[in-house]
Amino acid sequence: MEDANGGLVIDVGGVGYEVSVPVGARGRARSDGPDHVVLLVHTHVREDSLDLFGFASEDERRVFRLLIGVPNVGPKTALGVLSAIPFDELSRAVERGDVARLTRVPGIGKKTAERLVLELKEKMPAGPAPPPGHEPDRAPPADDARKLHFALTNMGYRAAEAERAVRALGDRVGKQPLADLLREALAVLNP
Repeated sequence: MEDANGGLVIDVGGVGYEVSVPVGARGRARSDGPDHVVLLVHTHVREDSLDLFGFASEDERRVFRLLIGVPNVGPKTALGVLSAIPFDELSRAVERGDVARLTRVPGIGKKTAERLVLELKEKMPAGPAPPPGHEPDRAPPADDARKLHFALTNMGYRAAEAERAVRALGDRVGKQPLADLLREALAVLNP
């Protein structure tokens, strides 16, 4: 069940635990039914609090742990990074030293972005390679479909629902602006 702060309240044996998750983690998480979601949890202990952070995959949790190991990057900032940029894209940005891409993440300034690149360049797990001929500034239709699918799952829709919405838009994907496509996909999912 989602709480008012955008996290989840997880029922474990009748006890509710508040778990902060990146945007869309619930939609990406493995599910064994409508009310049963599997999350990998990181427990963050400080002298005045104990916070739980949940992730859809081991890669997400590993990247979160790498992020909080960087000086001046706390768990809330790390969660914000994973909410704003998928870990495979983050991995590529760090590998390329793309400070400009990292500074587009809310809460990440130039110095923090440079520190992320410096600290994580050798540690980040490699994400999948971009498709052949992929140009970051010019998205082919397949890339628009992938971005639309990702946006919908980040909003909490299940992968199957996102696929259905993208298929329903047909050949408009790649021809219309992504913002328009997202509005149309939401209309398909919420008639």
